[in-house]
Amino acid sequence: MGLVHSIDTFSTLDGPGIRTVIFLQGCPLRCRYCQNPDTWSKTSGSAREYPVAELMKIIRRGIPYFQASGGGVTVSGGEPLLQAEFVAELFTACQAEHISTAIDTSLYVATSKVERVLPVTDLFLADIKHMEPQKSRKLTGLANQLNIANLCFLSQHNARLWIRYVVVPGLTDDPQDVTAMAELVKTLDNAERIELLPYHALGAHKWDLLGLNYTLHQTQPPTSQQMNDLAHLVRSITGKPVFWQ
Repeated sequence: MGLVHSIDTFSTLDGPGIRTVIFLQGCPLRCRYCQNPDTWSKTSGSAREYPVAELMKIIRRGIPYFQASGGGVTVSGGEPLLQAEFVAELFTACQAEHISTAIDTSLYVATSKVERVLPVTDLFLADIKHMEPQKSRKLTGLANQLNIANLCFLSQHNARLWIRYVVVPGLTDDPQDVTAMAELVKTLDNAERIELLPYHALGAHKWDLLGLNYTLHQTQPPTSQQMNDLAHLVRSITGKPVFWQ
């Protein structure tokens, strides 16, 4: 059984093509810009348990769209690798029906969990929160050694990889920090592209509803010029395609 927060049956933002996205409950991070703090707890009353068979009934409805667009299924969160055994079971069922699989993950988990899903995952959408350990701790609550190690693990196993990096003014947008991120990605031969995601405060109201202290109310989204400049910087270092939404 998997503890599921929500399901989006028609997404174009979570991997290639049209995708069904399964958002799993639970996350070890406390990112200051998180859009879904209601996914943090492993025991949220709003989540419900699903067996793989029930999820597959939902997923199969999207097969015509998957086939037409090169899409498939993405598991996200929260942090889906907290439920690695369930993800592996779900992805095994998907691949048995030739449905492409992707996982959107911060990689702040034990490498054994990454290893568990590796054989049945077609694409990893991997977040890099910050390259500097102390800044990572300030941003997410945890240092970054574990997720960097898991990125290297995925590279060693030649897993397909897209990198995601949220640009938060005052926290992650320093050109030196972005350069450090790009220098790491340059060493990952399996990293196909980098997605720069501009910060926004669309999830701030959820913090208020949950009685949490949202510290970025005064933070403005990065400008288009800033995003273009950072995209150019990352592209010049990595030589890889860079996109921003």
